[in-house]
Amino acid sequence: MKRFDWRILIPLPFLGVAVALLWWRGPDWHAVRGAFTVVTWGWVLAALGLNLLSVVVRSLCWKTAIGQAMPPPHPGWRLVFAAFGVGLFGNVVLPGRVGELARVAVLARRLPGRKGIWATLVGSVFAHRAFDLFPAMTLVAWVLVSAKLPSWAFTSFIVVIAAGAALFAAAILTARSHSTHLEGLGRIRQLLARIRFGLAIMRKPLPAITAGAFQFAGWLCQLAAVWAAMRAFHIYLPLAAAGLVLVLMNVATIFPLWPGNVGLVQAAVALPLVPYGVDYARGFAYGIGLQAIEASVGIGIGLIFLAREGFSYAALKEIPDAESSGEELDEPAEELDDERTRVPG
Repeated sequence: MKRFDWRILIPLPFLGVAVALLWWRGPDWHAVRGAFTVVTWGWVLAALGLNLLSVVVRSLCWKTAIGQAMPPPHPGWRLVFAAFGVGLFGNVVLPGRVGELARVAVLARRLPGRKGIWATLVGSVFAHRAFDLFPAMTLVAWVLVSAKLPSWAFTSFIVVIAAGAALFAAAILTARSHSTHLEGLGRIRQLLARIRFGLAIMRKPLPAITAGAFQFAGWLCQLAAVWAAMRAFHIYLPLAAAGLVLVLMNVATIFPLWPGNVGLVQAAVALPLVPYGVDYARGFAYGIGLQAIEASVGIGIGLIFLAREGFSYAALKEIPDAESSGEELDEPAEELDDERTRVPG
């Protein structure tokens, strides 16, 4: 009989605290219900379409990073998009950013015979996330000068900028570090070397600019989706207010304590809208709707490709254990070194 995995209980205390706070200091739930009765569904569809477009563009950013991380033949966009969609699903329904490993698992199993592919793809995911820094910092700078920023939000902004800068610096340093032949290296050092291959795009200016442009476009689509969702809930505020919501919503999901950080996200959306004259209950309802719009895109795409790729929800939960087994690093060192010479950059 399979042993019970006690790790699934870790989010429960955090979730219990969130439920208690919502019950004690939550919004007027009658007003929240009332806000949904006047939703303009045309704007909801527009927000859904913009979120889907954002996903498409972001997947192109990851495909650009993958193209620099491994020798040809490279996976096609449809396969990359399928893996990306499964990753979105994993991030929505599971805590701890499991979706990042899920997209690697989907792509790795469709690229048989590639030595060290898992760690290389992990490096490409790291690179893809590092490209979030530039649009995020641009958005933060714009919001700082254009939006009505609550005093408590400054600390959050500093944390976002510091974390993003540290991530990007780590990616650059890792990508530019020089490794000798992998023969004789230990398992951990082989893994780190493989991850460095995945960061090859950091050494290629033109592909890096291309990936950055895709990521900028993805953020712009998401900003437009946040603004469209505002319109759906009859919140008529300038685009800078939508930018403030987008930044704080991302801050609220940096550390996924439970699936979706539901409750925390809604508070992060509603509170900064109060200085704009938006009732807290309406802002909270908007937060529910906004998260539902984003989650429905991720879940919808993810379910389609989850079935197509032969994965199940249970398999997603076991991906971290499968990855940590490290079986892939048992390949001969000379084969590792041979592939290293064929990796662009």
